[in-house]
Order: sequence, then C-alpha cells, then structure tokens
Amino acid sequence: MSDKKIYIDGSGLVLGRLSSWIAQELMAGQQIIVVNSEKIIVSGRRRFLIEDRLQKRARATHTNPTRGPFYPRFPDRILRRTVRGMLPWKKSTGRNAYKNLQAFIETPKHLEGKNFTSVKAASTTPTGEFHELGNISRSIGWTHGMN
Repeated sequence: MSDKKIYIDGSGLVLGRLSSWIAQELMAGQQIIVVNSEKIIVSGRRRFLIEDRLQKRARATHTNPTRGPFYPRFPDRILRRTVRGMLPWKKSTGRNAYKNLQAFIETPKHLEGKNFTSVKAASTTPTGEFHELGNISRSIGWTHGMN
C-alpha cells in the first residue's frame, strides 16, 4: 500500500465519474481525501434527483423499520455511499479499501494549505441539467449552513 495520500477538491466534478475513479484508486491501495463535497455536480432533473433520494431513504421493511438499507442526507456521506456501491463491499478487499476514503463538507482547518488535485476524467461538465450535491441534500433534509 502506498503512503501517499491523494487530496481532491470536489468543486465542479461529476459525482458518478468521480466515484468510479475513486473506487479504482482505492482498490489500487491509495488513500483519498475529498473536500468540498457539497459542490460536486449531479446530472439530471432536479425533481427526479430529489424524488429518487427520498424514495431510497423511505425504504424499510414492514416487520422491522430499523433495518436498512440506509441512505444518507449529507453530501459527504452521499459521496461515500456512491463510492461504496462501486466497490466489492461483500468482500474484505472492498471493505478495507473503503476505509481509505475520507470526505469532508467544505475544507477543514487541518487540510488548509494542502495541494489539492482535480480529476480530469470527472471534470467534464454534463450537457444536460445538473445541480450541486449540496442543493440536492438541502432538499432532502440536510440543514448545514441554513439559518
């Protein structure tokens, strides 16, 4: 495993493309830290994106509503969950790789001054409608930064 950490600024990057790149790097043994996850772009119509997230959050069994699957509201956790879906989660290699991913809302104080890179494969702006992950998260109940 490499000791080098990759610092990524998520501003303007596409969620799916970024997640697949991160999953590949995690499986290769890299440690990845993503900041500004609320500024990651999600392509699609706003109404569909919100309805899809709310429908996923509402899934539960009738016999025991405390059972999963659980889908997050926070943008950093949505990013982590998306990457998790691209890893072999049921195998130990996927779970161990997932532990090497950190995602943050905004840039924490201890990471200021680091050299952040941008992922070229994820920096292409989608041609259709797109929205920031932070705005979608606020629509499904995330309250960070609201007065």
